[in-house]
Formats: sequence, C-alpha cells, structure tokens
Amino acid sequence: MDIQEKLAINKYYIDEEVHITVDENFCKNCAKIICVNICPADCFRLMNKKVSYFYEGCLECGSCRIACDKGAIHWTYPRGGFGICYEYG
Repeated sequence: MDIQEKLAINKYYIDEEVHITVDENFCKNCAKIICVNICPADCFRLMNKKVSYFYEGCLECGSCRIACDKGAIHWTYPRGGFGICYEYG
C-alpha cells in the first residue's frame, strides 16, 4: 500500500475553526518554500506562484511549523474531538 492509499484510510473530523494559519507576507519572499516539500499530507501547495494550504487533511505532525524558518506558519492542534483519527475509521 502506498502513502496515498494509507492516508485515504484515515478518518477526519473536520473543524470549521482553522488550526493552521499562514502569514502570506512572509511567503511572498520565501525562496525555500519548504512547507510545500515537508508536509507529508500535501496540505501545502504552490498554486499560481502562491502558497496555498488546506488544513482539512492535516496529520497534526507540526513539521510545517518547525520547518518554516520565517515563522509564517501558526499551527496548533485542532479543538478536542476534531482532527485526524489514526484508527483507520
């Protein structure tokens, strides 16, 4: 089973309250764009020369926050009862 198939089995309880925010002012001048490459769930994507993010599929690993040396990514855990369920549904 490849990574995409494994990710598709996970169950998510999506919260309308966003737990990831990105300060796009920092991203405009970022040469590394490491968040696009570091996220194992592909939540960050480069679209039209702009970093877009999709919190709904977040694995809650926090790698984006750690990898961004500009401090542009503000990440917290989702509220209790929301987020990913690793018990495969």
